[in-house]
Amino acid sequence: MPRGRYSLHDPHDHTPLGEEHFQCAPGPSGWRYVSRITTPSGDHAGSVDLALDDLGRPIRLEAHAANWQIRGAAIDGVTWVRTDPTGVHATEGNVRAHAFTGTSPAFLIATARLLRLTPGSPTTRVRLVAFTDPVLAPRTVDQSWALLKSEAHTTDNGPLTVDEYQVSALDTGEQHTVHIAGDVVLAAPGIELEDLETPPSVFP
Repeated sequence: MPRGRYSLHDPHDHTPLGEEHFQCAPGPSGWRYVSRITTPSGDHAGSVDLALDDLGRPIRLEAHAANWQIRGAAIDGVTWVRTDPTGVHATEGNVRAHAFTGTSPAFLIATARLLRLTPGSPTTRVRLVAFTDPVLAPRTVDQSWALLKSEAHTTDNGPLTVDEYQVSALDTGEQHTVHIAGDVVLAAPGIELEDLETPPSVFP
């Protein structure tokens, strides 16, 4: 069960945004990721609890930030309920999309797991609902993903396969690279892996 810590920063000006302390593991029904997010000063800022089925679809998402809350799942596309800080008002949303995304590294793993690309396979388009900080506002985004290469690296715990993805935002044309090993993000825009207590899990 990988357990560790990511540092989060603004991908444009590198302003520190905080840290995400996580643990994740494959299970009998798929994969689960749980994290707590802290501010640069160490205060609690939110949390993510994401569970995927064997096909990489989100069967449960619960996210918290600035007292806002999201509960969602893959139902008729993706469906979610967003609750305001007072807990009085809740709004429901539904979009014909494949999955969710956001600033947490969990969503990069989830999208890669959903697409299951292989080196040389064609670029794949995916529609996602992004929950944007700091109030988890929903926004539909279209991306294309391509697996550029998979390389095995020798480590003290045996070979580690690192996948390099190219992710493109179809509305702006902006491209960036994501490096993933098993169920851990090694590097991505705004994300750095700072500490990892156990090796990444290998998906069957």
